Amino acid sequence: MSLSSALSSVPAIGTEWWRSAVVYQVYPRSFADSNGDGVGDIRGLIGKLEHLERLGVDVVWLSPVYASPQADAGYDISDYRSIDPLFGSLADLDALIADLHARGMKLIMDLVVNHTSDEHPWFVESRSSRDNPKRDWYWWRDAREGRRPGESGAEPTNWESFFSGPTWTWDDASQQYYLHLFDPKQPDLNWENPEVRAAVHDMMRWWLDRGVDGFRMDVINLISKDTSLPDAQAGERTGRGDGFAHYAHGPRLHEYLQEMRREVFDGRDALLTVGEMPGVTTEEALLTTDPARRELNMVFQFEHVGLDHGSSKFDPRPLAPGALAASLTKWQDALGDTGWNSLYLSNHDQPRTVSRFGNDREHWRASATALATMLHLQRGTPYIYQGEEIGMTNGSFPTLADFRDVESLNFYAQAGELGLVADEVLDGMRRNGRDNARTPVQWDGSASAGFTTGTPWIGVNPNHAWLNAEAQYDDPDSVFNYYRRLIALRHERKVVARGDFVRVDAGDPAIFAFERTLGDDGLLVVVNLSDVPRAFTTPARWSNAAVVLANLPEVELATLRPWEARVLSTSTD
Repeated sequence: MSLSSALSSVPAIGTEWWRSAVVYQVYPRSFADSNGDGVGDIRGLIGKLEHLERLGVDVVWLSPVYASPQADAGYDISDYRSIDPLFGSLADLDALIADLHARGMKLIMDLVVNHTSDEHPWFVESRSSRDNPKRDWYWWRDAREGRRPGESGAEPTNWESFFSGPTWTWDDASQQYYLHLFDPKQPDLNWENPEVRAAVHDMMRWWLDRGVDGFRMDVINLISKDTSLPDAQAGERTGRGDGFAHYAHGPRLHEYLQEMRREVFDGRDALLTVGEMPGVTTEEALLTTDPARRELNMVFQFEHVGLDHGSSKFDPRPLAPGALAASLTKWQDALGDTGWNSLYLSNHDQPRTVSRFGNDREHWRASATALATMLHLQRGTPYIYQGEEIGMTNGSFPTLADFRDVESLNFYAQAGELGLVADEVLDGMRRNGRDNARTPVQWDGSASAGFTTGTPWIGVNPNHAWLNAEAQYDDPDSVFNYYRRLIALRHERKVVARGDFVRVDAGDPAIFAFERTLGDDGLLVVVNLSDVPRAFTTPARWSNAAVVLANLPEVELATLRPWEARVLSTSTD
């Protein structure tokens, strides 16, 4: 694709350009390696920008490349203003920004400010003594009254960490516990302290001044906590409980987001801001994304990616027919004309879309393209996770030694304490673990999938021999080229970005059908989300509409084949 054609496909700059945009997430460790050390890097990403330009995306979301000890794959930041040598240099990042902008694309960075690394200078100072000026930049508390410091149950609260175990770690030097909702190497910042907020704002402005076009804000709904730090209901086996109600969507969250808007974003060209908010309700999301409240453009909600969870994410359950469509419809209706949806099925924390929600065996291509159709043509901004555009599947993890993710490994280590069967936990990790999203992007059929000339940091999926980008570029029926058509449809038809959304009752929970309308322009999207044929009667008002996109040939209007998707149009303008 030429530069001029790429630029012509990008939405005009305006206060809401992101409504017409498509975002592509890059998890740099697994995207492309330029120096043969087995780890992806910024220069590797720069070398693959032609792929993204060819795909037609507008924005790149770059997962953390900041200096980090890598306890949680870069989400534990030790210096917000430097690049980890593992990924390159600040000069490389500047070059990436310049190259993206020259191609008509934008860059948003991951903003991880609920917590830092325990090696960040702020925390090093904070833990150095109780009277250090930065002591109150983090959450420090004494041991529970009547308990011996450091023993199990002496923690200030009984909360369970997202990564298993208690949320408090005893610091022997300063004789207090510090709070970490995730790994012990990720202490939580105390946003109650205005100096913390000012330092974060200053850092954000520094990145925007370098040319960054916005931020994806990691677990941003956890920054306001109930300062009384109450206990949660204790579990039977561990004595720990889910403290989510006490540290998520706290009393000052909206105040903090509005302050951030004033202090960081006001007076600048329109930027993209998206907040990751686990556990967010439709009511909270509507408040956060209502433009009149001046908080965030959109949020990532988690309801639909929890539908197949049993007692935990590592206890996967079959998805009930119609559950995915019902959940997504609920969010479309709730945010309506006021809020805005982030549309996604996978990211660096989720298993691969086609393996989880589709059929990655008999109906690999059909289900990959059906799910994409269903997602991209809803109201909201679609996000593509690297490799999704070629239909990458879950990885291969024969043994425990093949896993890398701290969340999975910690949960496995706790299996006995929880009374779980180790082999069943391992199977759950294979199906829903985060490592599935982190296997290297499959560029070609060579030994390491064209990802590196060295030894990859995590195993390459064996199916890369046939499932790879190179094999799909010149195949008009490939998953990659279908994604190109979907993206082009969003850019060409205002109804996709701006139109209303109305669910159509297809009389079958396995069929997800909906209308998008904007004035006289309209689209009918119909998708069979199952492995069996389904009868479908086209609504009368669409009986003479033209099929503008279909993922299977020779459309038969009375029947939807397994994982068939079709898009009908009342206008070709």
